[in-house]
Amino acid sequence: MSTLLPRAVREAGHRFTFLTRDLHHYLRPGGHEGVHPLLMADNVITAETNDLDMLLPQVQRLHEVLRFDGVVTSCDYYLGTVAGLAAHMGLPGVQPEAMERAYRKDLTRQRMQAAGLPGPAFAVSEDWLGAQAAARRLGFPLVIKPVDLCAGMFVRLVADETQLREAFDALDGFPVNARGQRRAPLVLLEEVLVGPEVSVETVTVDGVTTVLGVTDKSLAGHPWFVETGHMFPAALDAATVTAVCDMAVAALAAVGLDRGVAHTELRLTAAGPRVVEINPRPAGNQITELVRRVTGVDLPMVYTQLALGEQPDLTVTDTGVRSAAISFLLPPCAGSVAGIDGTAAVATAPGVVDWAVKPAGHRTGDAVSNNNYLGHVMVVDTAGPGARARAEKLVAGLAVRYAEDLAEALA
Repeated sequence: MSTLLPRAVREAGHRFTFLTRDLHHYLRPGGHEGVHPLLMADNVITAETNDLDMLLPQVQRLHEVLRFDGVVTSCDYYLGTVAGLAAHMGLPGVQPEAMERAYRKDLTRQRMQAAGLPGPAFAVSEDWLGAQAAARRLGFPLVIKPVDLCAGMFVRLVADETQLREAFDALDGFPVNARGQRRAPLVLLEEVLVGPEVSVETVTVDGVTTVLGVTDKSLAGHPWFVETGHMFPAALDAATVTAVCDMAVAALAAVGLDRGVAHTELRLTAAGPRVVEINPRPAGNQITELVRRVTGVDLPMVYTQLALGEQPDLTVTDTGVRSAAISFLLPPCAGSVAGIDGTAAVATAPGVVDWAVKPAGHRTGDAVSNNNYLGHVMVVDTAGPGARARAEKLVAGLAVRYAEDLAEALA
Protein backbone atom coordinates (compact mmCIF):
# COMPACT_ATOMS: atom_id res chain seq x y z
CA MET A 1 0.00 0.00 0.00
CA SER A 2 2.91 2.37 0.54
CA THR A 3 3.40 2.30 -3.24
CA LEU A 4 -0.23 1.86 -4.38
CA LEU A 5 -1.59 4.75 -2.32
CA PRO A 6 0.68 7.54 -3.65
CA ARG A 7 0.06 6.20 -7.16
CA ALA A 8 -3.69 6.50 -6.57
CA VAL A 9 -3.34 10.07 -5.26
CA ARG A 10 -1.36 11.15 -8.32
CA GLU A 11 -3.60 9.34 -10.81
CA ALA A 12 -6.62 11.09 -9.29
CA GLY A 13 -4.97 14.41 -10.15
CA HIS A 14 -4.08 15.35 -6.59
CA ARG A 15 -0.89 16.42 -4.84
CA PHE A 16 0.28 15.29 -1.43
CA THR A 17 2.60 16.09 1.45
CA PHE A 18 4.35 13.17 3.11
CA LEU A 19 5.04 13.21 6.87
CA THR A 20 7.48 10.69 8.32
CA ARG A 21 9.57 10.34 11.45
CA ASP A 22 12.15 8.17 9.64
CA LEU A 23 13.04 9.47 6.17
CA HIS A 24 15.95 7.03 5.87
CA HIS A 25 13.51 4.11 5.88
CA TYR A 26 12.32 5.25 2.44
CA LEU A 27 15.81 5.94 1.11
CA ARG A 28 16.88 2.31 1.49
CA PRO A 29 16.63 -0.04 -1.51
CA GLY A 30 13.30 -1.84 -1.66
CA GLY A 31 11.04 -3.83 -3.95
CA HIS A 32 10.37 -0.85 -6.22
CA GLU A 33 12.37 0.73 -9.00
CA GLY A 34 13.96 4.10 -8.43
CA VAL A 35 12.73 6.54 -5.79
CA HIS A 36 10.09 5.33 -3.37
CA PRO A 37 6.70 6.73 -4.53
CA LEU A 38 6.12 8.43 -1.18
CA LEU A 39 9.21 10.56 -1.77
CA MET A 40 7.60 11.94 -4.93
CA ALA A 41 5.41 14.12 -2.70
CA ASP A 42 5.34 17.87 -3.21
CA ASN A 43 6.61 18.20 0.35
CA VAL A 44 8.46 15.64 2.47
CA ILE A 45 8.45 16.66 6.11
CA THR A 46 10.08 15.00 9.09
CA ALA A 47 7.79 15.05 12.11
CA GLU A 48 7.35 13.12 15.34
CA THR A 49 4.39 11.13 14.08
CA ASN A 50 4.39 8.94 17.21
CA ASP A 51 3.32 11.80 19.49
CA LEU A 52 -0.14 13.05 18.55
CA ASP A 53 -0.01 15.93 21.04
CA MET A 54 3.14 17.25 19.33
CA LEU A 55 1.90 16.42 15.84
CA LEU A 56 -1.47 18.17 16.00
CA PRO A 57 -0.16 21.77 16.30
CA GLN A 58 2.59 21.12 13.74
CA VAL A 59 0.14 19.81 11.16
CA GLN A 60 -2.29 22.61 11.98
CA ARG A 61 0.41 25.17 11.14
CA LEU A 62 1.16 23.33 7.88
CA HIS A 63 -2.57 23.24 7.15
CA GLU A 64 -2.77 27.01 7.40
CA VAL A 65 -0.22 27.28 4.59
CA LEU A 66 -0.80 24.20 2.43
CA ARG A 67 -4.58 23.84 2.94
CA PHE A 68 -4.91 20.08 3.13
CA ASP A 69 -8.12 18.49 1.84
CA GLY A 70 -7.60 15.11 3.52
CA VAL A 71 -5.25 12.97 5.57
CA VAL A 72 -4.53 9.30 4.97
CA THR A 73 -2.07 6.53 5.85
CA SER A 74 -1.11 3.15 4.48
CA CYS A 75 0.21 1.91 7.84
CA ASP A 76 -1.87 0.12 10.49
CA TYR A 77 0.07 1.81 13.28
CA TYR A 78 -1.02 5.29 12.17
CA LEU A 79 -4.72 4.66 11.55
CA GLY A 80 -5.56 6.17 14.93
CA THR A 81 -3.21 9.10 14.33
CA VAL A 82 -4.87 9.89 11.00
CA ALA A 83 -8.33 9.71 12.54
CA GLY A 84 -7.20 12.12 15.26
CA LEU A 85 -5.65 14.54 12.75
CA ALA A 86 -8.74 14.51 10.53
CA ALA A 87 -11.05 15.17 13.47
CA HIS A 88 -8.82 17.97 14.77
CA MET A 89 -8.71 19.76 11.40
CA GLY A 90 -12.33 19.15 10.46
CA LEU A 91 -11.40 16.94 7.51
CA PRO A 92 -13.25 13.79 6.35
CA GLY A 93 -12.46 10.66 8.30
CA VAL A 94 -13.50 8.00 10.76
CA GLN A 95 -14.29 9.03 14.31
CA PRO A 96 -11.16 8.27 16.39
CA GLU A 97 -13.11 6.16 18.89
CA ALA A 98 -14.57 3.99 16.13
CA MET A 99 -11.17 3.59 14.51
CA GLU A 100 -9.64 2.41 17.78
CA ARG A 101 -12.44 -0.11 18.28
CA ALA A 102 -11.86 -1.42 14.76
CA TYR A 103 -8.09 -1.91 14.81
CA ARG A 104 -7.66 -2.97 18.46
CA LYS A 105 -8.42 -6.70 18.45
CA ASP A 106 -9.57 -6.78 22.08
CA LEU A 107 -11.95 -3.85 21.65
CA THR A 108 -13.38 -5.43 18.50
CA ARG A 109 -14.15 -8.62 20.40
CA GLN A 110 -15.81 -6.68 23.22
CA ARG A 111 -17.97 -4.60 20.87
CA MET A 112 -19.07 -7.63 18.87
CA GLN A 113 -19.95 -9.48 22.06
CA ALA A 114 -21.97 -6.49 23.30
CA ALA A 115 -23.82 -6.42 19.97
CA GLY A 116 -24.78 -10.07 20.40
CA LEU A 117 -22.70 -11.32 17.48
CA PRO A 118 -21.37 -14.90 17.76
CA GLY A 119 -17.65 -15.31 18.19
CA PRO A 120 -14.99 -17.30 20.01
CA ALA A 121 -14.70 -17.32 23.77
CA PHE A 122 -11.92 -14.89 24.71
CA ALA A 123 -10.08 -13.15 27.53
CA VAL A 124 -7.73 -10.19 27.80
CA SER A 125 -4.82 -10.04 30.24
CA GLU A 126 -1.93 -7.70 30.97
CA ASP A 127 0.23 -10.10 32.99
CA TRP A 128 1.26 -13.75 33.11
CA LEU A 129 -0.85 -14.70 36.12
CA GLY A 130 -3.94 -13.27 34.45
CA ALA A 131 -3.16 -15.06 31.17
CA GLN A 132 -2.52 -18.31 33.01
CA ALA A 133 -5.83 -18.10 34.88
CA ALA A 134 -7.73 -17.15 31.72
CA ALA A 135 -6.22 -20.05 29.77
CA ARG A 136 -7.24 -22.52 32.46
CA ARG A 137 -10.75 -21.11 32.36
CA LEU A 138 -11.04 -21.17 28.56
CA GLY A 139 -9.22 -24.48 28.05
CA PHE A 140 -6.54 -25.47 25.54
CA PRO A 141 -5.81 -25.28 22.67
CA LEU A 142 -5.92 -21.49 22.39
CA VAL A 143 -4.77 -18.72 20.09
CA ILE A 144 -2.66 -15.98 21.70
CA LYS A 145 -2.47 -12.57 20.01
CA PRO A 146 -1.14 -9.10 20.62
CA VAL A 147 -4.01 -6.60 20.48
CA ASP A 148 -2.31 -4.02 18.27
CA LEU A 149 0.25 -5.60 15.94
CA CYS A 150 -0.24 -6.50 12.27
CA ALA A 151 0.94 -9.02 9.64
CA GLY A 152 0.22 -11.93 11.96
CA MET A 153 3.13 -11.04 14.23
CA PHE A 154 3.24 -13.14 17.42
CA VAL A 155 -0.13 -14.75 16.67
CA ARG A 156 0.29 -18.36 17.71
CA LEU A 157 -1.63 -21.54 18.46
CA VAL A 158 -0.71 -22.93 21.90
CA ALA A 159 -1.59 -26.44 23.05
CA ASP A 160 -0.64 -26.23 26.71
CA GLU A 161 0.63 -23.95 29.47
CA THR A 162 4.27 -24.45 28.53
CA GLN A 163 3.65 -23.19 24.99
CA LEU A 164 1.51 -20.38 26.35
CA ARG A 165 4.34 -19.21 28.60
CA GLU A 166 6.77 -19.35 25.70
CA ALA A 167 4.45 -17.30 23.49
CA PHE A 168 3.66 -14.84 26.31
CA ASP A 169 7.35 -14.24 27.02
CA ALA A 170 8.14 -13.73 23.32
CA LEU A 171 5.44 -11.09 23.07
CA ASP A 172 6.47 -9.52 26.34
CA GLY A 173 9.98 -9.16 24.90
CA PHE A 174 8.65 -7.08 22.00
CA PRO A 175 7.39 -3.90 23.70
CA VAL A 176 7.86 -1.58 20.70
CA ASN A 177 6.39 -2.08 17.21
CA ALA A 178 8.08 -1.55 13.84
CA ARG A 179 7.32 2.18 13.93
CA GLY A 180 8.89 2.75 17.33
CA GLN A 181 5.58 2.93 19.19
CA ARG A 182 5.06 1.25 22.53
CA ARG A 183 2.35 -1.34 22.07
CA ALA A 184 -0.49 -1.96 24.50
CA PRO A 185 0.79 -4.38 27.20
CA LEU A 186 -2.09 -6.78 26.68
CA VAL A 187 -2.54 -10.28 25.33
CA LEU A 188 -5.71 -11.64 23.79
CA LEU A 189 -6.52 -15.31 24.33
CA GLU A 190 -9.16 -16.86 22.07
CA GLU A 191 -10.91 -20.14 21.49
CA VAL A 192 -9.56 -21.72 18.29
CA LEU A 193 -11.72 -21.11 15.22
CA VAL A 194 -11.57 -24.15 12.93
CA GLY A 195 -12.31 -23.85 9.22
CA PRO A 196 -11.12 -22.19 6.00
CA GLU A 197 -10.20 -18.51 6.27
CA VAL A 198 -11.60 -15.79 4.00
CA SER A 199 -11.80 -12.02 3.99
CA VAL A 200 -14.55 -9.62 2.97
CA GLU A 201 -13.54 -6.45 1.11
CA THR A 202 -15.92 -3.56 1.79
CA VAL A 203 -16.42 0.16 1.37
CA THR A 204 -18.58 2.07 3.86
CA VAL A 205 -19.92 5.55 3.14
CA ASP A 206 -22.15 7.34 5.65
CA GLY A 207 -22.93 4.08 7.41
CA VAL A 208 -23.90 2.18 4.24
CA THR A 209 -21.54 -0.71 3.46
CA THR A 210 -20.96 -2.06 -0.04
CA VAL A 211 -19.41 -5.52 -0.32
CA LEU A 212 -17.06 -5.92 -3.28
CA GLY A 213 -16.52 -9.62 -2.71
CA VAL A 214 -14.91 -12.38 -0.69
CA THR A 215 -11.24 -13.38 -0.90
CA ASP A 216 -10.03 -16.84 0.06
CA LYS A 217 -6.82 -17.28 2.03
CA SER A 218 -4.34 -20.11 2.39
CA LEU A 219 -2.31 -20.48 5.58
CA ALA A 220 0.85 -22.30 6.64
CA GLY A 221 3.55 -22.29 9.28
CA HIS A 222 1.83 -24.16 12.15
CA PRO A 223 1.70 -23.11 14.98
CA TRP A 224 1.84 -19.71 13.28
CA PHE A 225 -0.82 -18.23 11.00
CA VAL A 226 1.22 -17.15 7.98
CA GLU A 227 -0.73 -16.27 4.84
CA THR A 228 0.65 -18.10 1.81
CA GLY A 229 -1.78 -16.84 -0.80
CA HIS A 230 -5.15 -15.37 -1.76
CA MET A 231 -7.69 -15.68 -4.56
CA PHE A 232 -10.49 -13.30 -5.51
CA PRO A 233 -13.28 -14.13 -5.70
CA ALA A 234 -13.33 -17.07 -3.31
CA ALA A 235 -14.78 -20.27 -4.75
CA LEU A 236 -17.80 -20.44 -2.41
CA ASP A 237 -21.47 -21.20 -2.88
CA ALA A 238 -23.93 -18.30 -2.84
CA ALA A 239 -25.36 -19.10 0.59
CA THR A 240 -21.91 -19.10 2.21
CA VAL A 241 -21.00 -15.83 0.50
CA THR A 242 -24.16 -14.21 1.84
CA ALA A 243 -23.56 -15.47 5.39
CA VAL A 244 -19.93 -14.32 5.37
CA CYS A 245 -20.76 -10.87 4.00
CA ASP A 246 -23.62 -10.37 6.46
CA MET A 247 -21.34 -11.21 9.38
CA ALA A 248 -18.61 -8.82 8.18
CA VAL A 249 -21.09 -5.96 7.71
CA ALA A 250 -22.55 -6.61 11.17
CA ALA A 251 -19.07 -6.52 12.71
CA LEU A 252 -18.32 -3.16 11.10
CA ALA A 253 -21.58 -1.79 12.46
CA ALA A 254 -20.77 -3.15 15.92
CA VAL A 255 -17.52 -1.17 16.13
CA GLY A 256 -19.17 1.92 14.64
CA LEU A 257 -17.05 2.13 11.49
CA ASP A 258 -19.34 4.28 9.34
CA ARG A 259 -16.82 5.40 6.72
CA GLY A 260 -13.82 3.77 5.08
CA VAL A 261 -12.40 0.76 3.29
CA ALA A 262 -12.19 -2.41 5.38
CA HIS A 263 -10.70 -5.88 5.10
CA THR A 264 -12.49 -8.18 7.56
CA GLU A 265 -11.07 -11.67 8.09
CA LEU A 266 -13.31 -14.59 9.05
CA ARG A 267 -13.22 -18.35 9.53
CA LEU A 268 -15.86 -20.62 8.02
CA THR A 269 -16.58 -22.76 11.07
CA ALA A 270 -19.10 -25.58 11.38
CA ALA A 271 -21.32 -23.18 13.35
CA GLY A 272 -21.12 -20.48 10.67
CA PRO A 273 -18.75 -17.63 9.79
CA ARG A 274 -16.87 -16.09 12.70
CA VAL A 275 -14.80 -12.89 12.61
CA VAL A 276 -11.06 -13.24 13.15
CA GLU A 277 -10.34 -9.50 13.02
CA ILE A 278 -11.30 -6.24 11.36
CA ASN A 279 -8.71 -4.26 9.42
CA PRO A 280 -10.11 -0.74 8.87
CA ARG A 281 -8.05 -0.04 5.76
CA PRO A 282 -7.51 -1.61 2.33
CA ALA A 283 -6.18 -5.16 2.36
CA GLY A 284 -2.45 -5.79 2.12
CA ASN A 285 -0.63 -8.60 0.31
CA GLN A 286 -1.80 -7.09 -3.00
CA ILE A 287 -5.38 -8.26 -2.45
CA THR A 288 -6.52 -4.86 -3.70
CA GLU A 289 -4.81 -5.67 -7.01
CA LEU A 290 -6.70 -8.96 -7.21
CA VAL A 291 -9.96 -7.10 -6.63
CA ARG A 292 -9.11 -4.48 -9.27
CA ARG A 293 -8.24 -7.06 -11.90
CA VAL A 294 -11.56 -8.85 -11.43
CA THR A 295 -13.99 -5.98 -10.68
CA GLY A 296 -12.27 -2.89 -12.05
CA VAL A 297 -12.67 -1.19 -8.65
CA ASP A 298 -9.42 0.38 -7.46
CA LEU A 299 -9.54 0.28 -3.65
CA PRO A 300 -6.47 2.49 -3.05
CA MET A 301 -8.21 5.08 -5.26
CA VAL A 302 -11.46 4.64 -3.33
CA TYR A 303 -9.52 5.04 -0.06
CA THR A 304 -8.08 8.31 -1.36
CA GLN A 305 -11.49 9.58 -2.44
CA LEU A 306 -13.01 8.84 0.96
CA ALA A 307 -10.20 10.74 2.67
CA LEU A 308 -11.15 13.74 0.53
CA GLY A 309 -14.85 13.46 1.33
CA GLU A 310 -15.72 12.36 -2.19
CA GLN A 311 -18.33 9.80 -3.22
CA PRO A 312 -16.44 6.91 -4.85
CA ASP A 313 -17.79 5.04 -7.85
CA LEU A 314 -18.09 1.39 -6.80
CA THR A 315 -19.58 0.12 -10.06
CA VAL A 316 -18.23 -3.33 -10.89
CA THR A 317 -17.21 -3.77 -14.53
CA ASP A 318 -16.54 -6.88 -16.57
CA THR A 319 -12.76 -6.94 -16.92
CA GLY A 320 -12.72 -10.35 -18.58
CA VAL A 321 -10.91 -11.84 -15.58
CA ARG A 322 -12.85 -14.50 -13.69
CA SER A 323 -10.32 -15.07 -10.88
CA ALA A 324 -7.05 -13.53 -9.75
CA ALA A 325 -4.65 -15.02 -7.23
CA ILE A 326 -1.34 -14.39 -5.55
CA SER A 327 0.91 -17.02 -3.97
CA PHE A 328 3.89 -16.27 -1.73
CA LEU A 329 7.26 -17.95 -1.39
CA LEU A 330 8.05 -18.61 2.26
CA PRO A 331 11.60 -19.04 3.53
CA PRO A 332 12.38 -22.69 4.33
CA CYS A 333 14.54 -21.39 7.17
CA ALA A 334 16.38 -18.30 8.34
CA GLY A 335 19.59 -17.38 6.56
CA SER A 336 21.25 -15.41 3.78
CA VAL A 337 19.78 -16.05 0.32
CA ALA A 338 22.30 -17.01 -2.36
CA GLY A 339 19.68 -17.22 -5.10
CA ILE A 340 16.20 -18.39 -6.05
CA ASP A 341 15.94 -20.90 -8.88
CA GLY A 342 12.97 -21.49 -11.17
CA THR A 343 12.15 -17.90 -12.07
CA ALA A 344 12.49 -18.50 -15.83
CA ALA A 345 9.43 -20.74 -15.77
CA VAL A 346 7.48 -18.09 -13.87
CA ALA A 347 8.44 -15.32 -16.28
CA THR A 348 7.09 -17.19 -19.30
CA ALA A 349 4.03 -18.87 -17.76
CA PRO A 350 0.64 -17.91 -19.22
CA GLY A 351 -1.60 -15.82 -16.99
CA VAL A 352 1.22 -14.37 -14.89
CA VAL A 353 0.72 -10.62 -14.49
CA ASP A 354 3.24 -9.88 -11.76
CA TRP A 355 6.05 -11.67 -9.95
CA ALA A 356 9.14 -10.89 -7.93
CA VAL A 357 11.74 -12.61 -5.73
CA LYS A 358 14.27 -11.32 -3.24
CA PRO A 359 17.79 -10.78 -4.57
CA ALA A 360 20.91 -12.69 -3.60
CA GLY A 361 22.26 -11.42 -0.29
CA HIS A 362 18.83 -10.89 1.23
CA ARG A 363 18.76 -11.96 4.87
CA THR A 364 15.56 -13.67 5.93
CA GLY A 365 14.10 -14.83 9.20
CA ASP A 366 11.92 -17.86 9.80
CA ALA A 367 8.41 -18.04 8.33
CA VAL A 368 6.57 -16.92 11.47
CA SER A 369 4.67 -13.89 10.07
CA ASN A 370 3.71 -12.23 6.80
CA ASN A 371 6.82 -10.05 6.97
CA ASN A 372 9.30 -12.64 5.68
CA TYR A 373 8.12 -13.51 2.17
CA LEU A 374 10.89 -14.21 -0.36
CA GLY A 375 8.74 -13.64 -3.42
CA HIS A 376 5.32 -13.83 -5.02
CA VAL A 377 3.52 -14.79 -8.21
CA MET A 378 0.24 -13.19 -9.32
CA VAL A 379 -1.93 -14.99 -11.88
CA VAL A 380 -5.24 -14.23 -13.59
CA ASP A 381 -7.65 -16.72 -15.13
CA THR A 382 -10.09 -15.52 -17.79
CA ALA A 383 -12.04 -18.80 -17.86
CA GLY A 384 -12.89 -19.58 -14.22
CA PRO A 385 -11.60 -20.08 -10.66
CA GLY A 386 -8.27 -21.60 -11.65
CA ALA A 387 -5.93 -18.73 -10.72
CA ARG A 388 -5.07 -20.00 -7.25
CA ALA A 389 -3.96 -23.47 -8.38
CA ARG A 390 -1.78 -21.98 -11.13
CA ALA A 391 -0.12 -19.48 -8.80
CA GLU A 392 0.56 -22.13 -6.16
CA LYS A 393 2.07 -24.49 -8.75
CA LEU A 394 4.45 -21.81 -10.00
CA VAL A 395 5.60 -20.89 -6.49
CA ALA A 396 6.11 -24.57 -5.71
CA GLY A 397 8.59 -24.64 -8.60
CA LEU A 398 10.82 -22.01 -6.96
CA ALA A 399 13.79 -23.22 -4.93
CA VAL A 400 15.70 -21.12 -2.40
CA ARG A 401 19.46 -21.49 -2.16
CA TYR A 402 21.27 -20.20 0.91
CA ALA A 403 24.75 -18.74 1.13
CA GLU A 404 25.60 -21.27 3.83
CA ASP A 405 24.80 -24.09 1.37
CA LEU A 406 27.19 -22.58 -1.15
CA ALA A 407 29.92 -22.23 1.44
CA GLU A 408 29.54 -25.86 2.43
CA ALA A 409 29.62 -27.00 -1.21
CA LEU A 410 32.91 -25.15 -1.79
CA ALA A 411 34.51 -26.46 1.41
